Amino acid sequence: MTDNDIAIKLENVSKTFHIRDKKKKSFPDVIKGIFTGNNKRKIEAVKNITLNIKKGEFFGIVGANGSGKSTLLHLMTGVYRPDKGGKASINGNYIRLSLGLGFNQELTARENVFINASVMGLTFREIENKFHKIIRFAELEKFIDTKIKYFSRGMRARLAFAVAIHANADIILLDEFFGGVGDEKFRTKSEKLFEKAILRERTIVLVSHNLSIIKEHAKRVLLMHNGECMITGTPDKVFLYYQKVLKVNKLRINEDKTDA
Repeated sequence: MTDNDIAIKLENVSKTFHIRDKKKKSFPDVIKGIFTGNNKRKIEAVKNITLNIKKGEFFGIVGANGSGKSTLLHLMTGVYRPDKGGKASINGNYIRLSLGLGFNQELTARENVFINASVMGLTFREIENKFHKIIRFAELEKFIDTKIKYFSRGMRARLAFAVAIHANADIILLDEFFGGVGDEKFRTKSEKLFEKAILRERTIVLVSHNLSIIKEHAKRVLLMHNGECMITGTPDKVFLYYQKVLKVNKLRINEDKTDA
């Protein structure tokens, strides 16, 4: 496989955050921390991941909350820079979708469509031609000039999805996007259009707790745990391993409670 066949390439990628604890400290502890450097806590969100995602591949990422899934997406897109020694590259036009991502709460649906669609690669003329189609699909004809801050979570999700399916992107990264996209009727409609308009000839990376969607579409899946890649493989292989990991964690939690 040549580099031209790869959509996303990660080489020894790690991401470490240094944060200050919010708990109050005594003045002597603060002074001591300044000289010792112990006033910050280190969080290793992603640890040494190497990964190639092929063009046209549907790739799933699963793991418990806090396992590093969203941080890994940020590293793919360049929002976060990897720690020294790691390299991340993305080959193509991409969009990252998370529910409500990129919406300005003080702007109307119309204004947000134009801003978000232009960021995703559409020209103003293209947006004008597709605007009413986007609004109709989102079922928001009565709320075109209503500020987004008055929208429900489902309304924002429908608008975000409607804009995304009309975007010019080779690579689409979805962060827990499905499962909250409107009511049952809209979810059925969006999933059908997703299969028809998005899956064809595009690279999809889906982070989700909805294992059924990943199992249905993904060819490969990565399981993350405590920032590490535990296993990469077919959905069946990874999900079986995932269940074992969860069982082990539950046992440890119960043991900790017993010890306490």
